[in-house]
Amino acid sequence: MIHNLLIGLHILAVIAWMAGLLYLPRLFAYHTRAEGGSQMDETFQVMEAKLLAVIMNPAMIAAVVFGLALIWNDVASFGWGYFERPWAFAKLAGIVFLLWWHQFLATERKKIAGRTSVRSESFWRMVNELPFLAAIVIVLSATLKW
Repeated sequence: MIHNLLIGLHILAVIAWMAGLLYLPRLFAYHTRAEGGSQMDETFQVMEAKLLAVIMNPAMIAAVVFGLALIWNDVASFGWGYFERPWAFAKLAGIVFLLWWHQFLATERKKIAGRTSVRSESFWRMVNELPFLAAIVIVLSATLKW
């Protein structure tokens, strides 16, 4: 029962985290249109900061904590051979990408707020779906176990 509870909590945390990872670049795309110092610019800064601090950071931490608890449970049941399977490596690679992407977005948020970002609206529109592509790899790796 504990294992199923961990899975459920992990899934909920990942859903919240993914929502932020998909939404923040879209906010950045719209924010690039805002005139520096305008009401629109200030509104986007507040929205982006709160999305990161209130939803994305806690959800990422929860997803990682529950994920590590699930790994611990699997290692206790199946041994360290768990990490030798190609699907586990693919899943972990996807997770490392998502963690890096989260940090990249947090850094870019500060640059956008300070008007020092060099990223364009088209850049943010192009990269908006990267977390979903990583999610496809992660979910299919974990469910198909290839």
